[in-house]
Amino acid sequence: MAAPLRVGFVTGATPDKWARAWRERRREPLELVPVVEEDQEPLLRDGSLDLCLVRLPVGRDGLHVVRLYDEVPVVVVPKDHFVTAAPEVSLDDLADEQLVRPHASGWTPRVDQLEWPAMSEREAVEVVASGSGVALVPMSVARLYHRKDVATRPVTDLEPSTVALAWLVERDAEDTQAFVGVVKGRTANSSR
Repeated sequence: MAAPLRVGFVTGATPDKWARAWRERRREPLELVPVVEEDQEPLLRDGSLDLCLVRLPVGRDGLHVVRLYDEVPVVVVPKDHFVTAAPEVSLDDLADEQLVRPHASGWTPRVDQLEWPAMSEREAVEVVASGSGVALVPMSVARLYHRKDVATRPVTDLEPSTVALAWLVERDAEDTQAFVGVVKGRTANSSR
């Protein structure tokens, strides 16, 4: 039997509909591999993954990258936080807040930030729930790690995060192109 097509997906991305379409059309096995954002590009470049649903940016040298969709950035706060009084917030509303993942969003608030150890999105939401700060994450990540003791609000002036499909230029095989076609919505009978 052929080796499976290994498709990574970054936290929050949902490859299910594409995997289902693949399995309906193809005999080759498909293996979905969850990856954290820090590992998405290295796993593609070292050949551990054939393709990956990545969160941009990634280095474009030697990679094909197809933008798929943008995600709304949200702030995760304790349930009783003042920003929950509004349906959305701006960065000015958060300027005096402690970010528990200060470098993950690319935005730096006005106040000095504590030095936090590196942490996953799940860990960040747990820290927020304890009342020790706020986190900025894509909406899909906030939904994935939702808890009863936290709330989220869209951040209107923070750039959206973009999810894309990426693969090595040298890995442009027929099965790769077939999966790209599935993701782009080509039907089983359509051609490139």
